[in-house]
Amino acid sequence: MSENLSISSLFDLSGKTALVTGGSSGIGLEMARGLLRNGARVIIASRSAQKLDEAKGELADYPALEAIAFDITDPRHRLRLAGEVKQRFGSLFLLVNNAGANWGARLEDYPDAGFAKVMDTNVNAQFALTREFAPLLAQAAKADDPARIINIGSMDGLHVPIVQRVPTFAYSASKAALHHLTRALAVELGPRHITVNAVAPGFFASRMTRHVFEHYLADIEADCPLGRIGQAGEIVGVITYLASRAGAYTNGAVIPVDGGTSISKGHRDYLQSNRTPTNETNP
Repeated sequence: MSENLSISSLFDLSGKTALVTGGSSGIGLEMARGLLRNGARVIIASRSAQKLDEAKGELADYPALEAIAFDITDPRHRLRLAGEVKQRFGSLFLLVNNAGANWGARLEDYPDAGFAKVMDTNVNAQFALTREFAPLLAQAAKADDPARIINIGSMDGLHVPIVQRVPTFAYSASKAALHHLTRALAVELGPRHITVNAVAPGFFASRMTRHVFEHYLADIEADCPLGRIGQAGEIVGVITYLASRAGAYTNGAVIPVDGGTSISKGHRDYLQSNRTPTNETNP
């Protein structure tokens, strides 16, 4: 009998358990929605219990949703989260490392504390959480259906961003580091039947991008070969592919979802414009 190549078979996530960090808002919430709609049981985790409650209300139509409050930068919270997932579900099929932080300031004003915060959140904590969850992922893994880790990087780890008018040195460096960490972990965990891939989004609507959209949306669109920002379904589609049978043989990849912005020169007349700091954290 030939392999079933229907869309419903290739992309079905029924019976899979997924954890999305930073899942209470922005693209984290949209990824959780997409996973739920395609049959997965989803745990969203973030620092704010209030935002988790709001997210649960928004996704009230999906009974397979659970929420756990935790701080990804706190080692005790990471261990507690792994323990709760193990107690409730026994294993984990998909870990989406989405929680992240940003800090923008001129070079002469860029604080050590800001640089350290971004690197700790976007690289160190992602690595540590992966280490804590590797045993649970291994329990769900099969040779022909490996467990999955998807790291949410950024197009800013592929090019030097300028549209925001303020340098984000640590953010760009952290996302580039996360992309390479993805490759290293793919080599390490592949023999355990766990794939590790990264998605590098461009501009999507979120709390973190609200400020730049209000002030520089026209420039952002001009900087993109497709002339627009991303839509929720376009990030959900890539996540679903990587999590599903269709993506079972993809390992160590960094997939841009940015309309080509990271490979485009774009329109840069505004490069020398005034730069004002913007500091945001995904919960």
